[in-house]
Amino acid sequence: MTDPIADYLTRLRNAIKANHRVVEVPASNLKKEITRILHEKGYILNYKFVEEGPQGIIKIALKYDPVNKVNSIKKMIRVSTPGLRKYVGHTDMPRVLNGLGIAILTTSKGVMTNKEAADLKIGGEVICYIY
Repeated sequence: MTDPIADYLTRLRNAIKANHRVVEVPASNLKKEITRILHEKGYILNYKFVEEGPQGIIKIALKYDPVNKVNSIKKMIRVSTPGLRKYVGHTDMPRVLNGLGIAILTTSKGVMTNKEAADLKIGGEVICYIY
């Protein structure tokens, strides 16, 4: 697999389209941090790390509106790919959906959202946009 983060986002996207309640993805430290951010920002209901096999599994409970049965994640866009990395400085921080969405970045201080990175005045690699 050349791009595990794109695979992670695609598994989430496919589970949302199929109206699944839980999706399992292979674990890595970066995927765990992205999942933690999604949970903190309210895009997913819950998550659990299962130590199984060589790397483990992340079980993610997706969040749906009880009335309309609509997921809280509308779109996930992979920005930086292995073939073309996208880096931003703290002055060029992306605004996703005019501030309603989030951009997830890897920085020297760890994985964080665009708002947290702008507050700390550090830049990094833009992993994805979520709204």
